[in-house]
Amino acid sequence: MVEIITFAESGVDGGAQRLERAIAAVIDAGRKASSHHWVPATSGNFSVRIDESTIAITRSGTDKGELTRGDVLIVDLSAPDPRASAEAPLHYALYRDFPSVNAVFHVHSPSAAVLPSVLTADTVWLSGWELQKAFAGVHSHETEVEVPVFPNDQDTVRLAALASKRFAGQDRSQLAPGYVIAGHGLYAWGTSPEEAWRHTEALETLLTYQLDQERLRA
Repeated sequence: MVEIITFAESGVDGGAQRLERAIAAVIDAGRKASSHHWVPATSGNFSVRIDESTIAITRSGTDKGELTRGDVLIVDLSAPDPRASAEAPLHYALYRDFPSVNAVFHVHSPSAAVLPSVLTADTVWLSGWELQKAFAGVHSHETEVEVPVFPNDQDTVRLAALASKRFAGQDRSQLAPGYVIAGHGLYAWGTSPEEAWRHTEALETLLTYQLDQERLRA
């Protein structure tokens, strides 16, 4: 059983303890996502910031429900590790674009993969759902929350650049703590692993609500 200590507590400890806690948080996130069936086969990837320039991130081709310490890489954001997932550039970009982000979780959840093909739009707008208040900074179900949608692209450096370009022109007060890649899945983030998981779970649930609503309208 992996011991999880909150990310906020790690600030009082040395670098070695921050590193170990980041690794433990990555492993815990993978196991929880697997229990929801959001990372089938070897899909999905998870990362947690260790310090300003370093993250812990899952190694490519691993079963996220069976992660061990050896499945988690320590990567300098300025020197990508080829052993990390091909989708790692999406993580790197989010850490650069949002300095407050300390964890990024990617899952291949069904609703996130399917909903964009039903809506055929570059945005999912969430409004009227009480669960929106699970997002940091959202205090009312009446708030309109924007979930960006991007087309899938095997060139993840190009996809990361596309996301960064969109975020640069966004009103971030309306921006969800996550985005969707059509036919692929969900990226969510937070200021701690705990917050990133809350955002992941809330977004997937809200996208399920939206998908069910679209099906009822059809």
